Amino acid sequence: MVGISIFIQLYAQPVNGGSLEIKKALEILSADIGVNFPNSLPLVSYKIGDKYYTSNNSKDIIDISFCKIEYNYGVKGKITFKNISKDTIVLHNVVPLGESADHVYITGKGNHELSRTHLFRPYYAPVNVIVPDNSWELGFSAVTIPDGKNVAALVRRDKESLKLGKRRRFETELYPGGSVSYNLWMDTYNGDWQEGLRLMFQKRYLYDVEVDKFDDSLLKRDDLKWIKSSYAVNLMMAWDNRFYNNADGNFHVKEHLQKMKKLIGGYDIYSIWPTWPALGMDQRNQWDMFRDLPGGYEKLRQLSDICHNLGTKFFVCYNPWDGSTRSSEGHFDGMTNITKVANIDGFVLDTQSGSSKDLQNAADAARPGVVMYSEGMAVPKDMQGIPSGRVHNALYYPPMLNLNKFIKPDFAIFRVAEEAREAIHREFNVSFFNGYGTEINNFPSGKFEWSDDQMRYWGKLLRIQRENSKNFLQSSYVPLCPTLHDSIYVNIWPKNDKTVYTIYNLHPEGYRGNLFEVSPTVGKHFVDLYMHEELDLNHNNGKWYIPVKLESFNCYDLGTNNESSVSAIAQFPTLLQVGLKSDILNISANKGTKIRLWAGIPSYEKKTIEFSIEERSIRLLDLYPFYEGKYVIQLFDEDELLDEKVVIIPPGTARLVSQVEKTLPVKKEPVNMVKISAGLFRCDNYRIGDSFIPYPEDLTKKGESVQMKKFFMDKYPVTNAQYKEFLESTSYQPADRTNFLKHWIDGNIPAGQENYPVIYVTLEDAQAYAKWAGKRLPTEMEWQYAAQTEKGNEWPWVQKTPVTRVEDFITNTLSVWKLKGIEPTRCNLGDGALYPVGKYVKGRNEYGLYDLVGCVWQLTNDVYDNSTYKYIMVKGGSYFLPSSSFWYVQGGPRELNFRQYLLRVSPSFERKATVGFRCVKDAL
Repeated sequence: MVGISIFIQLYAQPVNGGSLEIKKALEILSADIGVNFPNSLPLVSYKIGDKYYTSNNSKDIIDISFCKIEYNYGVKGKITFKNISKDTIVLHNVVPLGESADHVYITGKGNHELSRTHLFRPYYAPVNVIVPDNSWELGFSAVTIPDGKNVAALVRRDKESLKLGKRRRFETELYPGGSVSYNLWMDTYNGDWQEGLRLMFQKRYLYDVEVDKFDDSLLKRDDLKWIKSSYAVNLMMAWDNRFYNNADGNFHVKEHLQKMKKLIGGYDIYSIWPTWPALGMDQRNQWDMFRDLPGGYEKLRQLSDICHNLGTKFFVCYNPWDGSTRSSEGHFDGMTNITKVANIDGFVLDTQSGSSKDLQNAADAARPGVVMYSEGMAVPKDMQGIPSGRVHNALYYPPMLNLNKFIKPDFAIFRVAEEAREAIHREFNVSFFNGYGTEINNFPSGKFEWSDDQMRYWGKLLRIQRENSKNFLQSSYVPLCPTLHDSIYVNIWPKNDKTVYTIYNLHPEGYRGNLFEVSPTVGKHFVDLYMHEELDLNHNNGKWYIPVKLESFNCYDLGTNNESSVSAIAQFPTLLQVGLKSDILNISANKGTKIRLWAGIPSYEKKTIEFSIEERSIRLLDLYPFYEGKYVIQLFDEDELLDEKVVIIPPGTARLVSQVEKTLPVKKEPVNMVKISAGLFRCDNYRIGDSFIPYPEDLTKKGESVQMKKFFMDKYPVTNAQYKEFLESTSYQPADRTNFLKHWIDGNIPAGQENYPVIYVTLEDAQAYAKWAGKRLPTEMEWQYAAQTEKGNEWPWVQKTPVTRVEDFITNTLSVWKLKGIEPTRCNLGDGALYPVGKYVKGRNEYGLYDLVGCVWQLTNDVYDNSTYKYIMVKGGSYFLPSSSFWYVQGGPRELNFRQYLLRVSPSFERKATVGFRCVKDAL
């Protein structure tokens, strides 16, 4: 029909009829469905040998004809190729609408025996893809016509049409006069090229099943749905010593599964194989082989119980080819019996890529929930009768993208991987990228030293898959979204409010930066699920991009089963409320069933802590006393991840670990205490001593005022006489008395020092006194607020001449203080002599508090832990001012906002001649 016009009636849905005009040697001109094709667009392209041809420039080698087929879903027709030459030719790479750098198409590339199919995209290198086993030779195109319409077209070889030739997987040999036909389907679609792919692969099932006739009743069965969220399978032969060791006569299934529970969270499925290659050596049938395992069916039931207790399903193999052994027990009866007696959860169907109603009925007769698991990958028409299948290990180094998953995302797929042969890092990555599972096939013998490390890595990916499983089952899945860099691929897995992006990288050096475009949404945020980091979008030229971090791998692993790195990013609705202040983590959520807290990146080898979703405050150092760094907070609905937040405590951060135990509040001002009125206080401008050991962050944010409650504070530091009264009343004795009240003589106050501040006490010594007195120690903020007042004074008195900070001087001397305007009548300037409280009347502050500076360092309740050191915050300076070196603790009178830590080692170390305390009491 070369060179003549053909008109074909169309019945495209939802388009109401039309016609297709083909002229100029099968070049498409127009279709009366609102599509105007460019003159250069051929009906089809193809290759003969290595040479490329199109239907509008065919040579004298082949004759091409087209005939219409009445169809209700777009255009359908048959393209027939006839060899008109005198030689045998090899026809392949038949592509509807032709190959072009301007549109997406699928056809063969290279000469791989099992994996030639590639997806071609404009501006990107071709991507090797897996298609169903019965459609290796298919051709596909998704074309945007200049008027903005989109057309998808598919061709598949009609295997019954071959005359005078030989069919290969990807090619057709045509002898002289031989012919073969390809069926063509064409229809319009809306959206990007992936929607054209979705039309032909996912909605039309590659026309393997009559449109709208796909029977998914088996896939929807509630009792079989568990397989869809399974990602880790282990197949093991019965003579593997991890199953049964004939040397010690014991089964070791429990030890094996417990180890894998720790490394990967456990196998979802564990299956044994006692038949091939031993079946047929005698007359025993396959079920006899199970009976003759040590302990028989009864032991199998015990092994099944072990698996179930560890959260693992128990499978066995089924050999449909077993037809020459003992025949008095039928295949189906045998399957029903072993399922019932040993509580079997599924069968691996040896040599089969599909199942049958008879097999499923045989399992159902024993109990519900038994899954058939095919050795090969079911083609679309067979997906109706089986819920799971495999990417067979016969396809070594499988293509990066598996379009079988795109055809039916809720069909459970597992890649067969053999860790005994080599490192299989890539196997895990490819499965992860495609959103399906991996089967560790232990049939080949051999173990390698890297096995446990590989399992740990797999466990990291499995956790992401399991926690986001529902996303990987959605028909809205979008493969290969546009990226800014080739050889870094992204799949999109949307579901309701959450979207997951899986990333596969082939750059050995790794990658960091913008990768793909996203749309920011109010009330949502992005989290890197692999690194466990919250992400901020980058804005560039009016677009928003996700910044990613991808790990590197050795360049010499390119092209091997150890290449690639992966990641996953999720866009979550903001459901978690998380706040971190010092060591207090506040968490809550208004949706979900539980919150998990992790110290560092989640791992099956770590323990998590679970909470309900109600609001709570958590002291992190109580839970993780020696940890600092990343904390991951995850919100779950049962086992599905709803949201994730990440907070970080940088190494060395000082965290407040002390707690305030409120006193019995009173209305009236107690004796020798003063009222500290409620007010607003800014507490964000500190002066500090030597910060080699970092001080805590400011107690408040810069510029933030805190509402302080009314309380009462001791007018003076606690004195020796007051402490003596406490001892006599309580008989208090510290566990370690070293240096306790060292300045007393034989347990008595030195004469004349009754009214001096008590010293040589620890925090616990001071807290014991405060509790006896019905009081407590002040927090640092309370001490500072009471001392500075709401005005934020730097000194207890109004300072007329600004005081230069002591840090500005090489030495601290009395003359320095005098020169800078601090009058010796207001406080002790550091002469080294302790004095009775209340001596410096001019040094009291507006509230009437005495001896705030230059007396003794005053303990506060605030204890900090930076995971290496603990210390107490003390205030006010002291009467002692060492002056020969700047490296001394900077004593003498200190500004009211000055912070000094008292390092905690032991009571003997902590009790000092310059440290005392005063108390506070809560007010009504």
